[in-house]
Amino acid sequence: MSDGQLSKLGFLLARALRREDRLAGLSVGRGGLLDELRGKRVALVGNARSLAARAEGVEIDAADLVIRINRAPMPDAVSHGSRTDWLALATSIGADDLARLHPSRLLWMSHKRKRLPWPVAATSGFYLHPLADWARLRDRLGAPPTTGLMMIDLLASSDAATIRLHGFDFFASLSLTGSRRADQVPHDFAAERRFVADLMSSDPRVTQAGT
Repeated sequence: MSDGQLSKLGFLLARALRREDRLAGLSVGRGGLLDELRGKRVALVGNARSLAARAEGVEIDAADLVIRINRAPMPDAVSHGSRTDWLALATSIGADDLARLHPSRLLWMSHKRKRLPWPVAATSGFYLHPLADWARLRDRLGAPPTTGLMMIDLLASSDAATIRLHGFDFFASLSLTGSRRADQVPHDFAAERRFVADLMSSDPRVTQAGT
């Protein structure tokens, strides 16, 4: 650990006291993270149920970098592929799921720092998404952004060669990770759909599989 990083006890105290500066000491810098994306063909895999009916696994696994979201269910390699390089989180995740996915990097995207688990924060290459970025998207959308949208926004700020979206239908088919309806979650999926449509119209690197 660098001298800016924390022991588990120091982490728990900083989390309880909302010491953002101390928590940020555990994170790789944004610049270094973006450097890793330069020139890469990125596949960002969402958790829409509709992806399970598609055959996008080969395309997903052919990307230079495969990023999945939260618990990232993968019911079949034909639809979902088999690789996970980065895992973007806004919820706790169990050891079994981490072992199954075996990501090389964990990114904590949620503004809810008290939910950040020590086993996530203590991993090599851990990234803590800045609160200001979350707040900017919340203000633009008029609702808290989903983990997927935060990741899309982060990727778009990089020099990635291509950003291909898989498993994003903005809750039209619900999520593989639960049974809640769109009106039972705090996100505005219509606003997120418009955000992505605007991004794709202005940034040719960003495309959506299945459209």
